[in-house]
Amino acid sequence: MKNDKNIALKRLVRSYLSSVISISLVLLLIASVCFIGANAKIISDYLKENTVLSVILQQDIEEDEAKDLAGRIGNMPFVREAEYISKERGQEEMKKLLGEDFLDVFEASPIPISIDVKLCSEWFSKDSIQVASRMFSEMGEVREVSYQESLVDALNSNLESIGVGVAIVTALLLFISMVLIGNTVRLHIHSRRFSIHTMRLVGAKRSFIRRPFLRQAAVQGAVAGLIADGAFATILHFLHREIGDTFGLFDNNLIIAIFAVVLATGIVICALTAAVMVSRMADISKDDLYI
Repeated sequence: MKNDKNIALKRLVRSYLSSVISISLVLLLIASVCFIGANAKIISDYLKENTVLSVILQQDIEEDEAKDLAGRIGNMPFVREAEYISKERGQEEMKKLLGEDFLDVFEASPIPISIDVKLCSEWFSKDSIQVASRMFSEMGEVREVSYQESLVDALNSNLESIGVGVAIVTALLLFISMVLIGNTVRLHIHSRRFSIHTMRLVGAKRSFIRRPFLRQAAVQGAVAGLIADGAFATILHFLHREIGDTFGLFDNNLIIAIFAVVLATGIVICALTAAVMVSRMADISKDDLYI
């Protein structure tokens, strides 16, 4: 008799642990999807705001005038950053591209003073960039404005497509995750259908039967959520160590919100599924118990 109890207890513990681990893995997937979805715009804005427009100045402009112009451009409301590029720095950059002796064919250095301009992400469209370029070109100190138009077009079209794709995949994965968690809890409660039926036979009310299962499901969801949060925090730690905060991905408020969402999702889905499943099991006939 004692051995039978031990075997039953071991089976119950195994079933509980397998359910918790399964739910934890699904919640970890939800955390990852939320993280990617929430940071999609941050990555998009980062790429847009780091595309450079080169404002090339007149050959005879003085250094002080160029720095003053860089300051004026940087104060424009649609400009995120304007960086002054001296002739010497321009020459060093060209040497890296063309080799040390590229200036030997010139009598004087052809490298002008320039200003690298980065626009705000809201201005990263073909029409807006053309407007900004025209405004810069109308300044007397500016000789020309150059940027990679093909890169702008490619980024705009690709980022839009990627954004739609991420939204669809996120919605699909979240739906699948909910179904998987629901099935895991449903299977766990279905294995205890005989206990539920016995409680109904002795006259227990449905609310009385449901209460311990709801409590157990909520605890199960909370434990699974905490495990998923711990695993997700570990992944973020290694990710941060490898790439740093390059894109501004690791916003503390956002990460805390994801932790809270994962924990709440585990508790709510497990409890709701348990409530529905226990109500169904309470009404099941004796013959259907063996199906």
